[in-house]
Amino acid sequence: MGLLSLLSSDPLAFVIIAAALVLSLAFHEFAHAWTADRLGDPTPRRYGRVTLNPIKHLDPFGTLLLLLVGFGFARPVPINPNNLGRWGTMWTAAAGPISNLLIALVCVLLLKFAAASALAATILMTVLSINVVLAVFNLIPIPLLDGSRILGALFPSLGRSLAQFEAQPFSFVIVMVFIYLFGGQINGLISSVRNWVLNFV
Repeated sequence: MGLLSLLSSDPLAFVIIAAALVLSLAFHEFAHAWTADRLGDPTPRRYGRVTLNPIKHLDPFGTLLLLLVGFGFARPVPINPNNLGRWGTMWTAAAGPISNLLIALVCVLLLKFAAASALAATILMTVLSINVVLAVFNLIPIPLLDGSRILGALFPSLGRSLAQFEAQPFSFVIVMVFIYLFGGQINGLISSVRNWVLNFV
C-alpha cells in the first residue's frame, strides 16, 4: 500500500512517514557520497552528491513508486571503483546501511533517555522503524543493493560477476521482478528484524 492512501485517511501520518523516508534516504545516499569522497573518489562531488539536500538524491520514478505502492528508491551515488580500490568500495557500500543504523540508534537513545511528548515519540518510532527497514533491506545481497557490493568486495571473483550483471541493460528490471516474486520472504525477514528492535525499545 502506497503513502497516498494515508493522505486522506491520516494526513499527519502521511507527513511524518513521507518526511522520515525522504530524509532517511537522503542521509543514506549522502553517506555513500561522503565516504567515497573521503576515500579519494571525486566522482560523487563532481555530480553534486556530497550534500544532505534531498532533491539531489531523490529519483522521480522511485519516489512515484513509493507514493503509489509503498516501495521505492533514491538515485544511486555514482562512484569509480578504480579510485577506491577493493576495500574503499566495500566501505562506501557499507556506509549507507551504517548511516541508517546510526539514525536508528539515536532514536533509541532519545526514546530511552529523553522525555518525549506523544507526538515526538511517534515521530522517533517512525524514523527508527524506517531506518531499520532501510538498513536491513540494503544489506540483502541482491545485485544493485549495498549488500551485493559488500559481498563482491569480500569475494572479488563474485564481485566481477555481479558488476557484469549490473552493467546489463535490463539488470534493473530483472532485480525488480526478483524482489516482486520473493517480496513475501524479503518482507518477512525485514519485519522480523524491525519487530525485534521495536519490541526491544
